[in-house]
Amino acid sequence: MRFWMMPKPCLWIFRTLVLLLWGVAGYAQDSIPPQEALDSIRVDTIVIRTIQEPVKIVPRGVSLMNPFISFNQTKPLVKRQKRFRVPSFWEKINELDFQLSEVAFVNWNAGGDNAISALAKLEFERNYKFRYFQWDNSLEMRFGWNAQEGRQWRKTDDAIRLSSTLGYRRDTISSWYFSAKANFNTQFANGYKYPDRTTPISAFMAPGYLFIGGGTSYIPEGKKFNLYLSPLTFKSTFVLNQDLANQGAFGVEGALRDADGNIITPGKKVYREMGILVTHKWEFPVAKNVMLDHKLGLYTDYLNNFGNIDIDWQVTATFKVNDFISATLLAHLIYDDDIKFDTVEDDNGTVIDPGVPRIQFRQQLGIGVNYKF
Repeated sequence: MRFWMMPKPCLWIFRTLVLLLWGVAGYAQDSIPPQEALDSIRVDTIVIRTIQEPVKIVPRGVSLMNPFISFNQTKPLVKRQKRFRVPSFWEKINELDFQLSEVAFVNWNAGGDNAISALAKLEFERNYKFRYFQWDNSLEMRFGWNAQEGRQWRKTDDAIRLSSTLGYRRDTISSWYFSAKANFNTQFANGYKYPDRTTPISAFMAPGYLFIGGGTSYIPEGKKFNLYLSPLTFKSTFVLNQDLANQGAFGVEGALRDADGNIITPGKKVYREMGILVTHKWEFPVAKNVMLDHKLGLYTDYLNNFGNIDIDWQVTATFKVNDFISATLLAHLIYDDDIKFDTVEDDNGTVIDPGVPRIQFRQQLGIGVNYKF
């Protein structure tokens, strides 16, 4: 039987089934998505642990196959570890030099007198250097004496020297500094013209010299070289011993006396000058274990006798034997127009002849103990 000859209810059911199958087939065909290119880059997943396990430090010498730790192979520290110190821009030098010589005779046919002489020197330096600034400070103290059988001890050396120099430069390449300098020189004990021990010719702060001024310094890097040039320096000479001040010693104005020698106006204790100061300091090796230290000071006054130069020149050669023993050869020359010799006075103390300036020279050779701390 053909489908159009079917009864009418069956025909409606058949048509409904055909339309339903046609719609399902069409919908299924349209819902298939197009195929996309596969991504070749693989992204791994990173696992973040909320609890971190501590890393185990394996000591040296431990076998990983047998992780048994034995302290039998542990060695104690031979040297004590140094404590960490913050780097400092200060350089300090502390030096003690002591020289001693002695001679003694017992039933010596050729004759001679027992004698002993000693010389002690203390030197301190505190130097600061950082970038544009340099500050050099030094203090030197010397005292020497000699004693022989049958006479009292005599002074052979006596000095106190204090110096401070502050410099500033514009950049770290230049060796020229704008500088300010202060020097102070005096002595410890009274000085005499031996064998006379009653009338001192010098004393503590008689004289005392103070230099204060400004200028420029040439300080090359890595060398113990310092050249200071000051066109304006004030110099003060102190004579705090009134007897020496009344005599007009060391350039101060002496006392005003009457015809009988009585003092009307005491002598002044301070003499001031203003002039040019040039100083030079250079320490360098001349041979193995031989150091030469050169110090020079030149000063001339603008107001009083300009062109007359005061000289203070000292050269020291140090021969190093070892870390504690050294020999020293020193030569010291001084010329000061204000220091007069062969002064003539009458019985009343009136100066008849003020005397003349002379070159002062001192030479010294000694061997002793040198200790730096």
